[in-house]
Amino acid sequence: MRMAQSRAMTATSPRPTALAVLAAAILVAACGSANPTLPAASPTPTSAPSSNVSGSVAPSELPAGSPPAGSPSAGSPPAGSPSAFACDQPASQSAPPSEAPSDPSAAAYDLIEQQMQDLRGLRATSKVERDVMDKAALCAFLTRQFHEDNPPELVHGTEVLYKQLGLIPKDASLEDLYLELLTSQVAGLYDDKTKHMYVISSNKEAGPVERFIYSHEYTHALTDQAFDLRKVVGTETDQSDRSLARSALIEGDATLAMTLWAQHNLTPHELLQAAGAADPASQAVLDRMPAILKDPLTFPYTSGLQLALGGYTSGGGYGGVDQLYRNPPDSTEQVLHPDKLQSREAPVAVAFPADLASRLGSGWKVSLQDTLGELLLGIILKDAGAAAPTDAAAGWGGDRVAVLEAPNGETAVVLDTAWDTDADAADFETAAGSLTAKLTAAGESASVLRPDPKRVVLISAESPATMGKVANVLGLAG
Repeated sequence: MRMAQSRAMTATSPRPTALAVLAAAILVAACGSANPTLPAASPTPTSAPSSNVSGSVAPSELPAGSPPAGSPSAGSPPAGSPSAFACDQPASQSAPPSEAPSDPSAAAYDLIEQQMQDLRGLRATSKVERDVMDKAALCAFLTRQFHEDNPPELVHGTEVLYKQLGLIPKDASLEDLYLELLTSQVAGLYDDKTKHMYVISSNKEAGPVERFIYSHEYTHALTDQAFDLRKVVGTETDQSDRSLARSALIEGDATLAMTLWAQHNLTPHELLQAAGAADPASQAVLDRMPAILKDPLTFPYTSGLQLALGGYTSGGGYGGVDQLYRNPPDSTEQVLHPDKLQSREAPVAVAFPADLASRLGSGWKVSLQDTLGELLLGIILKDAGAAAPTDAAAGWGGDRVAVLEAPNGETAVVLDTAWDTDADAADFETAAGSLTAKLTAAGESASVLRPDPKRVVLISAESPATMGKVANVLGLAG
């Protein structure tokens, strides 16, 4: 459960309040059809919908620097308050359905596995073990994996980044927020570390929702055996943008496969059951989560589905999707803009001096470095109230962000960005002014600098002295 915005140890499925969108697409475009019909492609949303996706989410990793909307239920903390999340029920876990031949659910899941192999055109090379988890067991599982996969310094650096940019409240716990979000949204998962499948259900019944989700998760198992998903995504914790882009391929593929499977194997009544499986409590959690956590959670399903559809339609079926695994996208820019994927427009390399900490002085440290990318920059600008944030991020060429900590405990963030054109840089500079205004109003020191026509640098610090020191060391003062 690494803290980078990539798809790490697990692929998981959000509670399908989101199933409504895909089920509706199937009902409208293909219900009763005898042949697979692709859902109509819709424009990539400028911001992720609430939880209106079905498929695997990357709970393992936080972005560094996914029914109708409801309101928080009674007793929920108000928006912006620190999370007090904890697993408050004893964890339980059933025996694997595969070990209970008399269990009719086992036969149902076995059938789905065969159907998905036929649909996806991939043959399983080994048996995938599966278990049923209830919500308490899921909470315990996610918490354990979070601690196993995230070094404390990575958690700390990411939390400092988010707080210094005003993305989460100063008194919030990033770990608590993230685990609460995941536990509320995850409806199934495939663990690509242990190669184990988990169905999230309060009972062993393989109802329409469970079967719908299982078709998605088993697609992950097939593509993992065929392409090695961890190799596709990579293991780096400082390449969030690239990792998120490749997560979109993995999740979009499984979402497409799930949709086609449902068209053939769920009745109209079962589709309506799945579409009505919204959980108000889960939606309430989603509604009050910071955008930097919830929006990247849904991106791999919304934009990822469009990516997979593009490969499917241009490549004559799943051969085109398989080709994307062999040459996956390198940035969210390539996912958001198909022409840039086709031309393989490479991100511009942006780097900080290797000796940045020592230049700042004794006791300084660089707590985190990462690449945010077009998607996350757009989320940050939108969160700050910038006008047309998606457009302002669309000319992205490359970036690098660093979290700096002074010996006295003060923190600073430097975001160095490269843009395709002078006009793109100017657009981002203007939009970033909304972020500096927000930070200044909150008592932070913040400045946007433009040292070159295609380069914009944002510095946020806890005091003018720290901001000035960082700017001076980077040659940006004056």
